[in-house]
Amino acid sequence: MKRIHKHEIDTPALVLDLDLMEKNLATMASFFSKQDTDLRPHVKTHKCPIIAHKQVDAGAIGITCAKLGEAEVMAQAGIQNILIANQVIGENKIARLVSLARIAEVVVAVDDLGNVRQLSDAGVSAGIKLNVIIEIDVGMKRCGISVGPQLISMAKAIRQSPGLCFKGLMGYEGHAVFQPEESERKRVAAAANKTLVSARDMLIAESIPVEIVSAGGTGTYKYAGTCPGITDVQAGSYIVSDVRYHSLLPEFEQALTVLCTVISRTRPNAVITDAGLKAFSTGWGLPAVKGRDDIEMLRLSEEHGIAKTVGPTCDIRLGDKLEMYVSHCCTAINLHDRYYAVRGDYLEAEWPILARGKGQ
Repeated sequence: MKRIHKHEIDTPALVLDLDLMEKNLATMASFFSKQDTDLRPHVKTHKCPIIAHKQVDAGAIGITCAKLGEAEVMAQAGIQNILIANQVIGENKIARLVSLARIAEVVVAVDDLGNVRQLSDAGVSAGIKLNVIIEIDVGMKRCGISVGPQLISMAKAIRQSPGLCFKGLMGYEGHAVFQPEESERKRVAAAANKTLVSARDMLIAESIPVEIVSAGGTGTYKYAGTCPGITDVQAGSYIVSDVRYHSLLPEFEQALTVLCTVISRTRPNAVITDAGLKAFSTGWGLPAVKGRDDIEMLRLSEEHGIAKTVGPTCDIRLGDKLEMYVSHCCTAINLHDRYYAVRGDYLEAEWPILARGKGQ
């Protein structure tokens, strides 16, 4: 069987370097093997059951999902321990959650007593107990409740709900992740983790057992992963990294690129490729050309990447292939149907991104 060089892959193509991904997998697994805290990786980044299984095989206690649809895909692929780090609201979604709980061990976040009652009613009707954790706002000002009397009353309400099982707490210190100075990142993350652990302590003082205290992400894995009281960390982007994360955490390699083709060179110094906004996300900036200092990205339109040559010696020609590092891995991956998984310079497999677009 003919080996396919990666430059023979049709473009635009999302290319996953297996050697680098496996290095990232081992780096994170090694860190958590030395901690009392566990890894519960977030699959909203890679959205691929094959990678999720690799993470579990490497020691993760389960996975984290952002959306119910992602959790359904992962459960159908045989992943059993799933935390949905989000609220599941509405009759249709709650019915799907009940169905999911019949085939996997699922935990879902809550921050509203009305939602608690709806979930409990659904559990009772189905003859099951749904596992829930309370989300705490640790400073991000997104979802979650504050630490105080509301927390105690909500935990007690969950424990008294016949269709629910109270598992614990979660919080996400996302506001700390991109603090440019590590000392400030560590300080902000530590304050957030302290808030979350104080919520645990408040419940324990009320004789309410707390099994799960889940926190963290790739940008704060070191801080959450070594914080006494936190049980697991929801890191996700580490598995492939990207331009922004790599600048903060160089221990994780950029394993993900978009392969594109030069399709036009009609103006001096102009390099036009076939990969634009439908192949890259730009919320964190433009992609970066891999391995070439003589080409600089300028902008993206829907179907085109617009770059320029730098210096007089650039030899780029029509039909040449370029690889681009993505600026934000999570949103870029969601634009593609599959990974072209390469080892060295050759295609080894195509892995479907089965949870792509599962936003419901």
